[in-house]
Amino acid sequence: MLSELETLLGYRFYDSSILERALTRKAYANEQRQKNMGCPDQEIYRTLGDSVLKLVFTDLIIRSGACSRDEITQKKKELEREENLAWAARHLKIGEYIRLGAGERKQGAGREPYVLAETLEAVIGAIFLDGGYEAAEQCVKRWFGPEIS
Repeated sequence: MLSELETLLGYRFYDSSILERALTRKAYANEQRQKNMGCPDQEIYRTLGDSVLKLVFTDLIIRSGACSRDEITQKKKELEREENLAWAARHLKIGEYIRLGAGERKQGAGREPYVLAETLEAVIGAIFLDGGYEAAEQCVKRWFGPEIS
């Protein structure tokens, strides 16, 4: 099942457990822990992915010809908006693979922009951990390239 998502992402994980963790919301992980099953969630990957995304966006914006700090900041701010990240996550069909808690599933959280955006950041963090900066950069370029140019 995750191999389908890897195809959509354009990246094959060496360690699929990293991708699985990136897709695991805290509510789902807590439910598993209540059943005495270990289950790490996506939170630290989201933090890492946010940082990687900022770096890649800044790098690509400069390479696309930005000439001032203000120009870089403004463009990066536009790209990082929750709506843009959610759009990319929808395009990649990430919502279909998110491991949600029971309450989140009932509320349709897998379609919520903030959940999609956070999970996309976690996936970027996972790609960075699994394949390094260049792998993460290539994915972000593929997903956001037209918006940066």
